[in-house]
Amino acid sequence: MSSGWQLVLLSIVALAIIAIGVKLLLPLVRKNPEKRERKRRLLVNRQGRLGDAMITEASDSTIYYVYSVRGVQYETSQDITWLRDYLPAEPAKLIGQAHVKYLVNSPTNSILVCEEWNGLRIPVKPPASEAARSTSTRHGLN
Repeated sequence: MSSGWQLVLLSIVALAIIAIGVKLLLPLVRKNPEKRERKRRLLVNRQGRLGDAMITEASDSTIYYVYSVRGVQYETSQDITWLRDYLPAEPAKLIGQAHVKYLVNSPTNSILVCEEWNGLRIPVKPPASEAARSTSTRHGLN
């Protein structure tokens, strides 16, 4: 076999190995939607600017709200499926005034609730796991 054919064959084998490696590693690199959404909420919480909002509707899985930034009114919603432990049992109690956090460079990217903060104007207990952790930290058990 000539060296030209050997080079072509070697190139094909190398590409096949690379393709198989990418196919095996890609799922490990991708984040599931829940993790992506949690990362987004925490980013908005840490970098966001505070504003006023009006919650217009609430269900077990979604909060609908309205807020204004620099004269532009935004009507949006937040999926609260993964945050139910941070909210009252009756979603209808959420309707009314609230605080919103939004990114200054992207005001459409906003939250009312996340794992570390909420803009609700009603008292909300932290999930049982967090209450236990904060109690143990207060009493020097951690």
